[in-house]
Amino acid sequence: MKLKILILLILNIYSQFLLAQNYIFLKPDRVFDGEKIIENAGVLVKDNKIEKYGLQNILEKNLPPNTKVIDLKGKTLLPGLIEGHSHLFLHPYNETAWNDQVLEESRSYRTARAVKHAENTLLAGFTTVRDLGTEGSEYDDVGLKKAIEDGIILGPRMLIATKALIATGSYGPKGFSADIEVPQGAEQADGHDNLTKAVRTQIGKGADLIKVYADYRWGLRAEAMPTFTLDELKLIVEIAKSSGRPVVAHASTPEGMRRAILAGIETIEHGDGGTPEIWKMMKEKDVCFCPTLAAGDAISQYRGWKKGIDPEPERIIAKRKSFEEALKYGVKICMGGDVGVYPHGDNAREIEMMVEYGMSPLEVLKSSTSINAKVFHIDDQVGKIQQGLLADIIAIEGNPIQKISDIRNIQLVIKDGKVILEK
Repeated sequence: MKLKILILLILNIYSQFLLAQNYIFLKPDRVFDGEKIIENAGVLVKDNKIEKYGLQNILEKNLPPNTKVIDLKGKTLLPGLIEGHSHLFLHPYNETAWNDQVLEESRSYRTARAVKHAENTLLAGFTTVRDLGTEGSEYDDVGLKKAIEDGIILGPRMLIATKALIATGSYGPKGFSADIEVPQGAEQADGHDNLTKAVRTQIGKGADLIKVYADYRWGLRAEAMPTFTLDELKLIVEIAKSSGRPVVAHASTPEGMRRAILAGIETIEHGDGGTPEIWKMMKEKDVCFCPTLAAGDAISQYRGWKKGIDPEPERIIAKRKSFEEALKYGVKICMGGDVGVYPHGDNAREIEMMVEYGMSPLEVLKSSTSINAKVFHIDDQVGKIQQGLLADIIAIEGNPIQKISDIRNIQLVIKDGKVILEK
């Protein structure tokens, strides 16, 4: 009798334990798990992690008590998308020019905007962003990231670059008398001591990575030219690497890209002027390319190009060529659109353009999930539908493998196991 009572007591305690857990079972038509599509698969979420992933008819047989079942008929389940190049403290340049945002908008105003931008990004299905510089808003991304982590505001997981690094005289705002010193959109530093201090300070303030402008349009001729020397770039990488942090580079000239690659920088942003020799180097050294197709497309339209009506401008033709060459030489591609040049929440624009410019929908979805996660060193947390990873999951109406624009049809957003959006 005592044994029977003990067994009943244990079963009761175990039952109460199960009831205390938060279980969600997701039943879509198909799952893209970060690598491949599986039909009739389901996902069981426990608290903030993926508990099980497999065929629905098998998982359904052993669901824990009080599991919330979300029927996603007609829908595709994916890992939360990862935005590889964002600026949450910027808004579209056709609303306010970059110079004016940096010089005329207060940091409190820009932060208020960034809060809304973060929410829009998350609701668009992007549960993680790599934010590559506050563009004059100092270390305000540190506070924004913490506010999201503490649940004060809605937003994606953030990997932040804080102020970013520029060579003296190379960045902006520009267009002022040489007699006037204006605030810069990033931190100026040169030479061994200044660069060492700048990198260490940014890391100490909260940078998850260091961003450097390896070239830029500087001087009176406004031609894109290399800024930092190879030795300076190597120093930046050495210091950042010693703290376990990667370095990424804005680079659009062949020489700027070459120096960045040789220095050990992990991703090249933009890469407009890449050559066959550069793409080969990137492939050999496993340097990832973040093409930011949508930013150039948006800027060209702001300048008067009527897309679909007018012939493509030289800038767009050159961008298509560089992207096609990168694909041809097998360079690893990460998805990042330089969002902020165009509206936050419209992040899918880059995904659509990558398909338009020659990538298959499946490869683009990989770039937007598992590849970005691996390149950004967070694949032990997110990027796949996989047991033990964080439950950052989205569902869309339709099938993006057949029609990439379906990626915009967001029906469900789960971040850290919490349902943020359910239509």
